[in-house]
Amino acid sequence: MTDPDPHAVDPVDEGRHVPSDDPLWNESHYLDFVSADGRLSGYARIGLYPNLGVTWWTTMIAGPDRPLVASVAYDWPMPSAGLALAGDGFSVGADVEVPLDRLRLHGSAPARVHDGPEEIYRGEPGTSTTIAFDLTWTTDGVPYQYDVTTRYEIPCLVGGTVTVGGDVLAVGGEGQRDHSWGVRDWWAFGWCWFAGRLDDGTRIHGADIRIPGSRLPLGYVQHPAGPVVTIDALDVTEELGAEGMPSSARAHIEPGGLDLVIDPVAYAPLVLTADDGRVSRFPRGQVRFTAGDGRTGTGWIEWNQPESGRPGQ
Repeated sequence: MTDPDPHAVDPVDEGRHVPSDDPLWNESHYLDFVSADGRLSGYARIGLYPNLGVTWWTTMIAGPDRPLVASVAYDWPMPSAGLALAGDGFSVGADVEVPLDRLRLHGSAPARVHDGPEEIYRGEPGTSTTIAFDLTWTTDGVPYQYDVTTRYEIPCLVGGTVTVGGDVLAVGGEGQRDHSWGVRDWWAFGWCWFAGRLDDGTRIHGADIRIPGSRLPLGYVQHPAGPVVTIDALDVTEELGAEGMPSSARAHIEPGGLDLVIDPVAYAPLVLTADDGRVSRFPRGQVRFTAGDGRTGTGWIEWNQPESGRPGQ
């Protein structure tokens, strides 16, 4: 007999989980995409907080030379089951149609249009619009369970439509979805997370967890015709630009000696404020990857920047 794969995902975990009694226990689904031409991108997060009785809906549509469309609410009601969210002016559902293979996001919600991502940090209201989705994430690789926490990541292809106001936008490209459950304190420590697809079909994902006094590397490299390789060393560095949003970054991944230049091309950030007043900035953005061997690709990256970790704090 062989030992079970510690990174294999149990299909049962696509469903809801029993919470602990910690107020910050949450169950989170992230869904992101980049169109094949790189001109349109977006992400949705559904974060269930059963002990607070609310759902966080933080969803953005972005892209180079596009205005930023933000649909953000931290007070939607908790769904009684599944991921069906409905209330005054919004109705959104995320349906796992085939466990570990296909998830569909559909529905509509109010949104705001911003000329640039800095408006989010400055608290500018933008202009009112609506956003609607009919998008499907289809697995394009191997689902990957973390071995140190309750979370898994799935590389995907993404297709469907996004509608902003009356403008219907076709989506066809690549993306990532992940599902996690447990206590998440956004204000305790920082991290950098990224995922994408290179032009030869290689899937990359890394998480540089920046706990004070230590850094924890997580993630994988999935070659098209090879095994899934778990990252055992990851070094991400970044240059900070306007409002603390990184203007460039580099990542070195082992094993394999993969070097990546990471160029943000469109940001879709958030400001996260705790009940006790702590603040974390959360620049999440579409990026272009360039590997040291010349391969290129696209994807998404995020940094969690608790207030105490930002320059001048």
